[in-house]
Amino acid sequence: MSQNILIIDDERNIRRTLDMILSGEGYQVFTCASAQAGLGVLQKERIHLVLLDIVMPEVNGLDVLPELLKVRSDLAVIMISGHGNVQNAVLAIKRGAYDFLEKPLDRDKVLLAISRALQTRKLAAENRHLKQQIEGRYEMVGQSPALSEIRNQIARVAPTNGRVLILGESGTGKELVARAVHKMSHRAKNSFVKVNCAAIPEELIESELFGSDRGAFTGAVKTRDGKFLQADGGTLFLDEIGDMSLSVQAKVLRALEQGEFERVGGAKTFRVDVRVIAATNKNLHAEVEQGKFREDLYFRLNVVPLTAPPLRERREDIPELAEHFLNAYAEENGFLPKALSAEARDLLLQYDWPGNIRELKNLVERLSIMVSGDTIYPEDLPTLDGMSIPKQPDSFPDLGAGKTLRQVREAVERHYIAEALERHKGNVTRASNALGIERTNLHKKIKQYDLER
Repeated sequence: MSQNILIIDDERNIRRTLDMILSGEGYQVFTCASAQAGLGVLQKERIHLVLLDIVMPEVNGLDVLPELLKVRSDLAVIMISGHGNVQNAVLAIKRGAYDFLEKPLDRDKVLLAISRALQTRKLAAENRHLKQQIEGRYEMVGQSPALSEIRNQIARVAPTNGRVLILGESGTGKELVARAVHKMSHRAKNSFVKVNCAAIPEELIESELFGSDRGAFTGAVKTRDGKFLQADGGTLFLDEIGDMSLSVQAKVLRALEQGEFERVGGAKTFRVDVRVIAATNKNLHAEVEQGKFREDLYFRLNVVPLTAPPLRERREDIPELAEHFLNAYAEENGFLPKALSAEARDLLLQYDWPGNIRELKNLVERLSIMVSGDTIYPEDLPTLDGMSIPKQPDSFPDLGAGKTLRQVREAVERHYIAEALERHKGNVTRASNALGIERTNLHKKIKQYDLER
């Protein structure tokens, strides 16, 4: 694909010379004698790079540069001038130019600068695409009241520096909550560093967090930074904080209280500016009472508690989540996503998901691999690892002859509502979600069919 280059220069000979050079190299070239005409071309054509003169009769190129970047933020701009000086070059770079070339222009230097600028632009575009893919992977999917509530809580706490403790069952998406807090904070441009405290051996967790000097222990062949230093200016996410040993808890407490620490085996004290977000599926209050978790660290971490809701409390999000995972897995592996039949979707809504979102994601990936057709049906679900998703009831109330259509309909409806209430232990909200009707409507039906008990 040919790259489009726009030349904005009031000198006709410069425009002609650059046009000949660049056209000969395979570039598509557009030329303008004024900044105003150049802005017009930029709005109509897909321009990848601009060669912009600084000194022009109507306006200074340095003043035009921000206007060009407003039209196309990903534009590569190289400034050219016959009155080159260090001050102009520095100002051009500060305002967003990639490079600065002095007249008379050297052919090889021009081509090299253009090649480098276009390559840098390409890498930046690839990085943006990868970042979007990564952010999509950590997107909080759903519109349920439970998810809306935690989104509101995140929006309130994120702009502050308050420490956050994220609670919730395993697989509920606590890391997604932590990343959402970071993304909406003033630290979003800096690092988000995650540490899984349960996955790192106790003897290594201290060096993982604070780093180590060369020779501090066997195998420490070089000095390395820890996660606290890597997260300086950003956010440090301590996942499964309840599994951290008491000795390491003491050092984390000091780092939180004083903002300083030493590497393992080192004497130098480091000061950092880190926002710590912790998460656990344990009851830390009970852990404190049992002497397994430091009370002072618990209070330091538990400034703003957020609870990630289990999937059974946000059932209305299940179809959207399933579709999201189906599409994501298909995109990652380069095939068309499978569809969920309405009956399969209903069964997913009835299951309690003890493993929460993680369990749903794993099931969807398995179905994407194992189901041969384009659509996932109910019979595909129970065959995977003994998946105990409840099936529709096999028995119905007596529908003997002589009953009217209304009586038959009411008998079946009463049976289904009673079965749903029993399955969800009398929880009207969960039963209404499973049945696909409004909660208030279900209350009327319960009263109508005398099912209050």
